[in-house]
Amino acid sequence: MRKIVLDTETTGLDPRQGHRIIELAAIELDGRKVSLRRFHRYLNPEREIEAGAVAVHGLTYERLQNEAKFADIAASFLEFIKDAELIIHNAPFDMGFLNRELELIGMPALQNAVIDTLKVAREMHPGKKNSLDALCGRYEIDNAHRSLHGALLDTELLAEVYFAMTRGQESLLGDDVPMVRKPAVLSTDAARPKLCVLQPSTEELAEHEQQLTDIDKTSKGACLWKNMEGAA
Repeated sequence: MRKIVLDTETTGLDPRQGHRIIELAAIELDGRKVSLRRFHRYLNPEREIEAGAVAVHGLTYERLQNEAKFADIAASFLEFIKDAELIIHNAPFDMGFLNRELELIGMPALQNAVIDTLKVAREMHPGKKNSLDALCGRYEIDNAHRSLHGALLDTELLAEVYFAMTRGQESLLGDDVPMVRKPAVLSTDAARPKLCVLQPSTEELAEHEQQLTDIDKTSKGACLWKNMEGAA
């Protein structure tokens, strides 16, 4: 079954109080890596955004009022996630918003299978913080560029967290058991074959550049890779 990591940003905490989705991101996994297949949209919520929510993600109604509405992108989104298992951190929150948006346009609730990484993390690390930031720290995933929440950036971080959580090593040893690492043995054999370096194609470079642009846009210029390119 296809696996898709999904995240949303919203105008507030409760869709039953009229709050709406303002950013929707989903990236498909290809085995144990993130694929280039992704769905990402900013949305016009048709209402104001709570100040507390703006402080979290930095998105304002003025910024979003000319974006598409959920009804405009619903069909393409549903096609993207069709028959896929969804990987979501705190799944009831995002699924509640998605199903409310679908209800507002007369469409049925999602029937996709869901993996809630927050639930999994609480079972693996009881009594500890299991926010996305906390898990990134626990699994040594670099999230220094995450100054604000953003659906696209968070799906990429969550994908790395999911890979770490399902690798088997951490769950078998337990969070507090130190891992014994053997020292690396360097070969002095001069006859060893040369390292084969595969150069990216033009298309792959373009897709990579678009991905960095999306991250930079979501993080409001905090993309480290973009900054490094500009300094080069």
